[in-house]
Amino acid sequence: MYRGRPPHWGRPPHWHAGNWGHHPRRRGPNPALLLVLVFLIPPAVVAALTVTMLGIAAVIFTGAAPFLIAGGIALAVNRSNRRRAALRRGGAPGTAPIPARPAAPPRPDLVWAHARQRFFTLRGEYAAYECDTMEVLRLPALADVSVPSTARFVDAFAEAQALETDAFPPGQHAAQFVAAVDKAERAWRAARDAADRIRLSNLSPAERATVERVIKLLTTARDSDNDPERLAAYARARSELAKLDQAGVIPIPRPAKAALDAAAQTALPA
Repeated sequence: MYRGRPPHWGRPPHWHAGNWGHHPRRRGPNPALLLVLVFLIPPAVVAALTVTMLGIAAVIFTGAAPFLIAGGIALAVNRSNRRRAALRRGGAPGTAPIPARPAAPPRPDLVWAHARQRFFTLRGEYAAYECDTMEVLRLPALADVSVPSTARFVDAFAEAQALETDAFPPGQHAAQFVAAVDKAERAWRAARDAADRIRLSNLSPAERATVERVIKLLTTARDSDNDPERLAAYARARSELAKLDQAGVIPIPRPAKAALDAAAQTALPA
């Protein structure tokens, strides 16, 4: 007999010593029963189930393969982008950026040679303008030193021409020539832009009509196949240009006059 409360008073029926608060152990499937089921299932059914599972696995792998490849490529690109960004910021975290190698100063002789080539180009453009009567008539301000932009170019061109040498000069002469060429190029562009804006706007209506008539005569003299017509056009154009030059309306450069005289002599019949 127990004295006091019975041992199971207030305790679950399944309580036993050393297992307070635990539920009874659940039993798993009977191994003998599983073995009997395996032997009872026909081999054909087992083979069919095996083939079916393998087919499902193949389909799943085939469908997922492109996504796996695309994911791998995206991951590699992302890592590469992060690496490039880190290098642009100065290196990967925890590493010091590689100091940039200072650029070697340009060789003075090469700088001078390049400036000399640029000056040859500028001189050729200026000479082509002065030898082309039609261009002088279209942009007369570029031949007029009373125009400030033209005067600045003429001075800058003369300075560069005075500093030009056939061989690389010693001392500061080369640097002075390079600076003069830079100045002359800027002045040439400014003078051409100004002359293109001005054109014939500074002339009176009668003077503009004369210039346009001379341009037509020169076009006829250049394009006509008739010798008498070509000679007459050259003669009238030269006469009109002489009047414009003497009156100070359009200064005709000497190279333009010489080129026009040579063209007129060429137009004479043999």
